[in-house]
Amino acid sequence: MDPKINKGQRLIGYMKQYIGHYILGILAVILVDVIQLNIPVITGNITNDLQYGVLTMPLLMRELFKLLMIGITITLGRFAWRYYIFGTSRHIEKNMRRDYFIKLESLSTDFFNEHKTGDLMAYATNDLNAIRMMVGPGVLMALDAVILTVLVLYKMIGTISLKLTVISILPLPVIAIGSLILGKFIRKRFKDKQEAFAHLSDLVQENISGMRVIKAFVKETYEMTKFSVANRHNYDKNMHVVKLFAIMMPLVTLISGLSIAIALGFGGRMTIRGEITLGEFVAFVQYILILVWPMMAFGWCINIVSQGMASLSRYEEIMATKSTVADKEVLIEVAQLSGSIQMKDLTFAYKQDAEPVLRDISLSIEAGQSVGILGRTGSGKTTLANLLLRLFDPPENTVFLDGVDVLALPLEKLRKSFGYVPQDNFLFSDTIINNIGFAKEVIQRDEASEAAKEACVHDNIIDFKDGYDTIIGERGVTLSGGQKQRISIARALLSEAPILILDDAVSAVDTKTEEAILDMLKNQRGHQTQILIAHRISTIQHADLIIVLDDGRIVEQGQHEALIANKGLYYEMVKQQQLEREIIEEG
Repeated sequence: MDPKINKGQRLIGYMKQYIGHYILGILAVILVDVIQLNIPVITGNITNDLQYGVLTMPLLMRELFKLLMIGITITLGRFAWRYYIFGTSRHIEKNMRRDYFIKLESLSTDFFNEHKTGDLMAYATNDLNAIRMMVGPGVLMALDAVILTVLVLYKMIGTISLKLTVISILPLPVIAIGSLILGKFIRKRFKDKQEAFAHLSDLVQENISGMRVIKAFVKETYEMTKFSVANRHNYDKNMHVVKLFAIMMPLVTLISGLSIAIALGFGGRMTIRGEITLGEFVAFVQYILILVWPMMAFGWCINIVSQGMASLSRYEEIMATKSTVADKEVLIEVAQLSGSIQMKDLTFAYKQDAEPVLRDISLSIEAGQSVGILGRTGSGKTTLANLLLRLFDPPENTVFLDGVDVLALPLEKLRKSFGYVPQDNFLFSDTIINNIGFAKEVIQRDEASEAAKEACVHDNIIDFKDGYDTIIGERGVTLSGGQKQRISIARALLSEAPILILDDAVSAVDTKTEEAILDMLKNQRGHQTQILIAHRISTIQHADLIIVLDDGRIVEQGQHEALIANKGLYYEMVKQQQLEREIIEEG
């Protein structure tokens, strides 16, 4: 659906997909409401026949049979409207959740930098549940309230007494008016409640993910205190909503009871005076009891709709968000990228008014060349990788693949040209083979095994009880840091992309394993362009080209020996790491 359309149009679009189900549900509601209005008529007739002494057993059995048939019809009708209206609301919830997930998948990296996981999860659970209640029970209550009110009033006025009807229902509009007033407050409070729940969810999710760190630093008490504050805030916001409900429901009961009392008082008086029969009086009281439900339903409907609209507003905030990284209107189709990279006068900042993290970057990388990128923390190394992958958009005509501006390439084609090992080595809670074969449509076990051997992790994998079918837990929690890095490398190798980017990808492995992986890259993957981002000199010293970044600028570039001879920043970093290594060896 178009993100530009307003929330009313979007929701109506979902509902239109099931218009046939809604119509059948509405017909079932009408049938049930019409049929149940015969119950007061039958009980009134039985009462009159008893009063006048004309009730016979066959007549009574016939009337009871009618009541039985009415009961069966109402049961079937209620099943039908529950199936078609409530079932449809489940379909709409499913479709909205699907579209929400698709939307999240389409959004760019900066969106997820600004939104917490727990908050995004709350949209998909609590908010969509509130919307479902609005398009299911909310629709039903609204229809039922209107239809039943009209039919009951018609029966009361047309068959019993206009005067008695007007007097008896005088208190009932107060319910509707009160519901409308309270509904405005409910919407605001419910939105606050949802946001409080989102914050609580995010806190819990973050604690579960970071449990090892919490335990390592003995911060359980601190985190429990933080949780208590968030939990109390969530409780308070929930209670703000509950208090409004606590006002509304007793008010509805009080006013409904007042209406019944008036009906009993005035109706009884009219019966004594002979203005209406005893049977009509009994029927009228039943009609009043039936009419109480639509008034209560109207109040509940206002609550449900208020909550649903508040959640729909939150949902729409996400659905209306535009990705800052997307395919351009005019694209250049390239059959196959060879892997050459050029950057020309690249200056980049993550925010428009922020300080640039890269300044005046110009470099040229030939296809099949290995390039090491070295620099202090925060010098812009990972940002270069992000711009190549278009996780963030570089300025126009600054980054090129095979001479084509990356902004002019289809995103899918561009990203499939990279085998990427990010710093955080993210792994899914799945089997090892599925993680290694993530980039493939169909995973061949021998291909996964070969990639694992190249990444020096095959022996570790076969030592596990289930081998390649081992479930590694959330974010690879059951693996060591080095194992996660090497499985991530295997995943990138299996993609067979023309360009490999390894962002600090061997920092957690020992020197011997690092050398084996680097030898493999040089001897077996020489046809691929390799970008090695690292802090350790040993990782990049044999690269064809070494680029040294400092404060977002290229301060040196060349090969290892030339940079040593230059005695600049690279030379200083080499000496510093040598000194650190000597201190460790002596210690």
